[in-house]
Amino acid sequence: MSPRPLALTGARLIDPAEGRDGPGWLLVKDGRIADLGAGEAASLPDEAERIDCSGAVLAPGLIDLRVKTGEPGAEHRETLESAAQAAAAGGVTTIVLQPDTDPPVDQPAMVDFLARRARDLNLVNVLTAGAATQGLRGERMAEIGLMAEAGAAYFTDADQVITDSQVLRRVLAYAGGFNALVAHRPADPWLTRGACATEGELAARMGLPGAPAAAERIGLERDLVLAELTGGRLLADQITTGAALEAVERALARGVEASVSVGIAHLCFNELDIGDYRTFFRLNPPLRAEDDRRALIEALRDGRIDVVTSAHTPAPAEDKRLPFSEALPGVVGLETLLSALVGLHHEEGVDLIDALRPVTCGPAELLGLPSGRLAEGAPADLVLFDPNAPRRFDAAQLRSRSKNSPFDGRTLQGVVRRTMVGGRIIHQA
Repeated sequence: MSPRPLALTGARLIDPAEGRDGPGWLLVKDGRIADLGAGEAASLPDEAERIDCSGAVLAPGLIDLRVKTGEPGAEHRETLESAAQAAAAGGVTTIVLQPDTDPPVDQPAMVDFLARRARDLNLVNVLTAGAATQGLRGERMAEIGLMAEAGAAYFTDADQVITDSQVLRRVLAYAGGFNALVAHRPADPWLTRGACATEGELAARMGLPGAPAAAERIGLERDLVLAELTGGRLLADQITTGAALEAVERALARGVEASVSVGIAHLCFNELDIGDYRTFFRLNPPLRAEDDRRALIEALRDGRIDVVTSAHTPAPAEDKRLPFSEALPGVVGLETLLSALVGLHHEEGVDLIDALRPVTCGPAELLGLPSGRLAEGAPADLVLFDPNAPRRFDAAQLRSRSKNSPFDGRTLQGVVRRTMVGGRIIHQA
């Protein structure tokens, strides 16, 4: 017996894919969006269960393309289940796992294993990125074709730079034959070796090994030329500087098929936040100057950023309570991604529809997913949230097993009321 239809009325519908932002209603039936419209609902099925949204925002569920867990190999950091619960609480309905597990996801059997584990959990949608090279060592291309057939969402070596240009060229060319996306985090590995901060006055004063921000652009220019040479699809992953954004714009003007992802932390914080050696702000790539953060915000405002990610990297206390240069880089972000974007709306004046675009239809279009939009027939992967409701964030209350959040103790706006996947309510405040 099919569940009753669900009618969400009195909502503010925001759909970046269609440029929709206004009062409306939406009907869910058999796990999909059956109908929607502006204003008040004229007629709804008598048997429908009704939810009055009271003016809260109803938007496509968030899609997060860069999520790390500890499963398999380091379950004490994070399991698939704890990551999925954290995602649901944050309004994230689809996550893409990174391949740097133990063992790494460089074989189709690993892609299949994680897919089966996710199906058993039956919470959020879970996809897996396959490794671009065997063992993520950057030496030999991984089984890209077989992993694509097994359902790998895209291919990447996560935080590892593929230094051998011939190897990266082969990866881009071969993946291009499957129209597969290759994500690569650009950096000059020799300039960044051993660094834990951005080179400059602050790093020097703190006695931290730093790397110039230009190391990102140096690596990116090579990657863009290889994408141009091969015709492959490149995602310039975790861009942090204005100069890198300009390099991508020049490549796009030449017809290169390139897109950009940015981690939410680099939109919200700058290098000064590491202040008194706070390891929760130890990131890879490191936080940049305020001018670079402002450049990223302007790119978000005018649509030049295709994807914003949580860059969710769980690290337990024993990996963070260390000297700054020895602490494991990364932050957890699944439960704060939406609130952080809402914060950019309130504090930086970014329109809410523009803030939501790179976490909904942006990543959906890159991966060819049917979700990420409010459209008749689309999966009912939805988030209902109040963009004005404040909450004081307490990392101890995280669903994630690790608590390394830079937002701990801060007041955030944007409270998730409900998260739905395939028409099922998987989280309710």
